[in-house]
Amino acid sequence: MWKIALGFVLFAALSLYVIMQAGDKVDMSGEKHGAEAVHVPEAPASAAK
Repeated sequence: MWKIALGFVLFAALSLYVIMQAGDKVDMSGEKHGAEAVHVPEAPASAAK
């Protein structure tokens, strides 16, 4: 049981460290739809064979 608690504490500490280092650059909003979604068109396939 103590191993589970220790694992949780370590994971939580690592998660907080990563979030604090990223600052305001973390995007936790999930999937985007509408105008805020950025879609990059695929490059056309090469016609040379």
